[in-house]
Amino acid sequence: MLMKETSCLVLIDVQGKLAEMVHDSDVLVKNIERLVQAAKIFDVPVIWLEQYPKGLGPTVASIAAHLEGQTPIEKMEFDACLNPDFMVRLNELDRKQVVVCGIESHICVFQTAAHLKELGYHVEAVVDAVSSRTAANKAIGLDKMKAYGVLPTSTESVIYELMKKAGTPEFKQVLPLIK
Repeated sequence: MLMKETSCLVLIDVQGKLAEMVHDSDVLVKNIERLVQAAKIFDVPVIWLEQYPKGLGPTVASIAAHLEGQTPIEKMEFDACLNPDFMVRLNELDRKQVVVCGIESHICVFQTAAHLKELGYHVEAVVDAVSSRTAANKAIGLDKMKAYGVLPTSTESVIYELMKKAGTPEFKQVLPLIK
């Protein structure tokens, strides 16, 4: 089960026109916004990645707005674990539970999640916060991640696991995100 003290959120490449073209784009963006906001409430660090932003464009503005004060890690690698800046940041955090979200499910999300699993991390992929240009490629990416031992989860599952109980100050802050 996810614990806020040992988890981090990895936001992968939700950028430009590609973010608009993926399957269920509106649902993807809304759920990632919810995850990022919840991470902030629970003091769960977010590692923000952008794939070749000069070509693909910046992160979707409505998501980037919740990451104020942070700078994305720019990468060319599909597998973020091959990017030294990502690995330095991940190691600095010393969090062993990694929640992945973003695009595309069958490329960057899969390769990053699978490599993290190989490195010994507990990895969960947020099924309603990952996507690809086609539903088939999204499904393939999720199937491959599951075969590597990456656990499927949902936006609400992540939020409730991090929250643990009702009646807390965090619960009151999170309530608008889950209604």
